[in-house]
Amino acid sequence: MPRSLVTGGAGFIGSHVARHCLELGHDVVVLDDLSGGFTDNVPEGATFVEGSVTDVALVSRLFNENGFEIVYHLAAYAAEGLSHFIRHFNYSNNVLGSMNLINESVRADVDCFVFTSSIAVYGTNQLPMTESLTPEPEDPYGIAKYAVELDLRAAHEMFGMDYTIFRPHNVYGEHQNIGDKYRNVVGIFMNQLMRGESLTVFGDGSQTRAFSHIDDVAPIIARCPSVRESRNQTFNIGADTPYSVQQLVEVVAAAFDQDPEVEYLPARNEVLHAYASHEKIERVFGEAAAVPLDVGIARMAAWAKSVGPRRARGYGDIELRKNLPDSWQSVVEPAAEQ
Repeated sequence: MPRSLVTGGAGFIGSHVARHCLELGHDVVVLDDLSGGFTDNVPEGATFVEGSVTDVALVSRLFNENGFEIVYHLAAYAAEGLSHFIRHFNYSNNVLGSMNLINESVRADVDCFVFTSSIAVYGTNQLPMTESLTPEPEDPYGIAKYAVELDLRAAHEMFGMDYTIFRPHNVYGEHQNIGDKYRNVVGIFMNQLMRGESLTVFGDGSQTRAFSHIDDVAPIIARCPSVRESRNQTFNIGADTPYSVQQLVEVVAAAFDQDPEVEYLPARNEVLHAYASHEKIERVFGEAAAVPLDVGIARMAAWAKSVGPRRARGYGDIELRKNLPDSWQSVVEPAAEQ
């Protein structure tokens, strides 16, 4: 029975990965600071520890007490657009926190370190995004993710620690933090509908993303350590078909049987079109049946209705307010304790 650590396991993707690990027979410890997750997301059978990957002493103690063989590192503050304005916080959490885990993993001789990166590492104008491209991240979030990727490769070369890197994109589904105002457009739309609010769209809604249901992503991440061909490799993971944000509005509204008003806000500085090639992951893991967008949205909508609208712990310690979108100026809140 592998002893596995899942960071961010009370959050969205992490909680699903933890559940699949349990189903595979792993003994799972979840570490999460609850800044974006909820304890009711932690799957039954996992041991939950509240705390941050930035806490060096806590991370060291957990490794010493548990003898982890596999590390699934999904904890991150993943507000990509907001990362421009919280640079110190972004790098402290997403880079330095990751280094704490890598250090302890090397000391513990873990069998495999699994890291969820992001297609944010590619930047813009690299379509379709393939793993052979040279990353050109354009925001601090993508820069942080790529820095961890590079460090894992360096750790492998120096210490022989195996790793697998996944670059998921636009993942949605049950357990998503629908109260988060800064990321996860599907969750934002659903929360707004349940609150009787207008749907907010940046720009004209023509920007496209290949929205990926969690069931297309989490099972593969969980089982990758047992797939030897995936060791020391990087994979795009997610859906193939891009949809515009305007199309997403229509699908989400239909799932709630509503005809909402849409408020179009000034466009943000973001990649207009983003979709990735998945030929590499299909060669290694096999071709998986993708969840159609309308089916996945319906599943998530049913879950969202069952939990109701949510209010997340906000991020208020904005470091740079220059060029901060007006719609975010009015919703910042006191920062969550880390």
